[in-house]
Amino acid sequence: MRKILKQTEGIFPMPVLMVATYNEDGSINVMNAAWGTMQARDNVVLQLTESHKTVQNIKERKAFTVSIADAAHVVEADYFGLVSGNHESKKFENSGMTTTKSETVDAPVINEFPICMECEFIEYQTNTYGCGVIGKVVRITADESVMNGDTIDMSLVNAIAFDPYTHGYYKVMERVGEAFKDGLQLKR
Repeated sequence: MRKILKQTEGIFPMPVLMVATYNEDGSINVMNAAWGTMQARDNVVLQLTESHKTVQNIKERKAFTVSIADAAHVVEADYFGLVSGNHESKKFENSGMTTTKSETVDAPVINEFPICMECEFIEYQTNTYGCGVIGKVVRITADESVMNGDTIDMSLVNAIAFDPYTHGYYKVMERVGEAFKDGLQLKR
């Protein structure tokens, strides 16, 4: 028997994405965004409202980075979702994290997060069912500690996911199958 739940946000896992921009004074701003995905092979979509400082910065700078949060930095990742850059000018400084300026876009790369997508701003959609921020991924970098040769080893990333049912964070690690291969067993 199935039970009806009193909530509408039900996709699990939801990614824990750190969206980083520069403020108008050049300081760093980062927000935690669980509402994001790939729209195409090289486009990222973030469902963010225009009231976010991050969206204002993205529109101004025409760039942003998206990092994959990891278990080692769950406190910082959660903090970036709790505190608004509209109200706390030293939000990033308070985290104790560090950045390097992207070589490809006008946005910071957070050094402590293992994977970072550097994005050019494409557009902001504002209609009722619009996607919010759309960006073109121009480069992806990964820390050598999560690499196996020239490939990212997701078991080393210790990426975290958000659980909308209990408001928990969970590690996403164990490989359970081979995409585009395992299903061939059922093909006739």
